[in-house]
Amino acid sequence: DWRITVSGLVDHPLSLSMDRIRAMPQRTQITRHDCVEGWSCIGEWSGPQLALVLAAAAPRPNAKYAVFYCADPMTAEGDPDHYYYESLALGEAMHPQTILAHRLNGQALDVPHGAPVRLRAERQLGYKQPKYLQHVVLMETLDGIGGGKGGYWEDQGYTWYGGI
Repeated sequence: DWRITVSGLVDHPLSLSMDRIRAMPQRTQITRHDCVEGWSCIGEWSGPQLALVLAAAAPRPNAKYAVFYCADPMTAEGDPDHYYYESLALGEAMHPQTILAHRLNGQALDVPHGAPVRLRAERQLGYKQPKYLQHVVLMETLDGIGGGKGGYWEDQGYTWYGGI
């Protein structure tokens, strides 16, 4: 019963089931995942382009950022105020290689890799590609999101722009 919702600065908020995500046109891409910690690996990722999903939600002209909220607790206690979140500029979110991946190497995505859906923003480092995606919110500013720096790791000192 996993769903991904899209809200915020959109004219048509969405709530997408996994069946609907699987029924959308799919993109498959073989890319390298680069972690800021120094490791990398290559995988074949499949899923709909995020741009198709966002277009269906009809972003408003003042939307500048996509903020991604996940079911990934960042504390041992699972405090809901400390779940993983990340953001991208709307242009990066709309890039053709940015997908809602639900398949890896021809198989359904497994939990260690972010099942049932993770973001793949192939021009970004790994921390910009959140797992266990639940909610996408389009916003005009990142003020008031977590520590105001655009993402969980950015609030810990990482740079907001994680491009490669």
